[in-house]
Amino acid sequence: MLHPRQVLHGAQAAAAMLPVCDHYSGTPERMRKSLALQAEMTQEFGRCVFDVTLDCEDGAPVGGELEQAHRVTALALEHASITAGGRRLNRVGVRVHPLNHPAFASDVQTIVGGAAIALDYLMLPKVESVADIDAAVAVIDQAAGRARSDRGLPTLPLHVLIESPGALAQVGAIAQHPRVESLSFGLMDFVSAHGGAIPASAMSFDAAGHGGLDQFSHPLVLRAKLEIAAACHAYAKVPSHCVVTEFRDVPSLERAAQQAAHALGFTRMWSIHPDQIRPILRAFAPSAQLLEQAQRIIESALAQDWAPVAVDGVLHDRASYRYFWNLIEAAHRSGVQLAPSVQTWLREPADGVAH
Repeated sequence: MLHPRQVLHGAQAAAAMLPVCDHYSGTPERMRKSLALQAEMTQEFGRCVFDVTLDCEDGAPVGGELEQAHRVTALALEHASITAGGRRLNRVGVRVHPLNHPAFASDVQTIVGGAAIALDYLMLPKVESVADIDAAVAVIDQAAGRARSDRGLPTLPLHVLIESPGALAQVGAIAQHPRVESLSFGLMDFVSAHGGAIPASAMSFDAAGHGGLDQFSHPLVLRAKLEIAAACHAYAKVPSHCVVTEFRDVPSLERAAQQAAHALGFTRMWSIHPDQIRPILRAFAPSAQLLEQAQRIIESALAQDWAPVAVDGVLHDRASYRYFWNLIEAAHRSGVQLAPSVQTWLREPADGVAH
């Protein structure tokens, strides 16, 4: 039987099934703790529910870039050994230095050259154009050599940070690049790149309640988020929302995540503190009522081989099936337990479908 993604998306490309949370850490202690927490929560949920991005850009002290690259390589290789049924359980990426930074080439040579098979993606910061991506790909693929292809792995996916007005102007072309899997919004750098034209309050959350424009209400920042999300959805890429720096304020973080997911169309979000991970998972998960409805509709569709069906007096066909199947996938990425009838399809990926 065809996989639901093959039936419902047809010729349309489907975005990668990435976890909804992307957790960043850069110091040695925090990187190890992040990977340990990932392993614990993978055991708890039965699957990897958040990515760990090991940070060389902001995580490395000035002058210590090479040491950080070696440290990240060792950690990625160490945790690549956590497997079940021949499949690696964890997901690890690395944020390298920008293309124009002196440490970029050594980052890639050290990390990709040493741990290509242990990586799920590379995060490229400060990208301004498609030409930047092409230049980075040439260095990355040379460093990787045949390490991934010899293991039957695809070329290393790239995640890209949109951090300037110039990059935003090229966001559609950047999203369309075949090696790009996800776009993230670099809030702090984006605000700073405007030379004081955007107030500092736009780097915060809920500043609007205290007489200022925050990251969800300043027009230029809001426009940037919407354009990034729209470009990703146009080209079947994953839009990843920026950080909320008020990491101790869990209720505010959860409200921000809900806005990102439900109002702006983001399907993934950055975390910079372990306390942010579970609120992000909750915020990006469909409500229990909506998920129950989605599962009943998809179960009915499966029973009828995707022919139109009536559920609760409402007619559904492939257009609405696609919507409800996407909700089920969002729930899966958020760690929600699903009915066995639909869970089976999420355990067994379709040909050519990334899980």
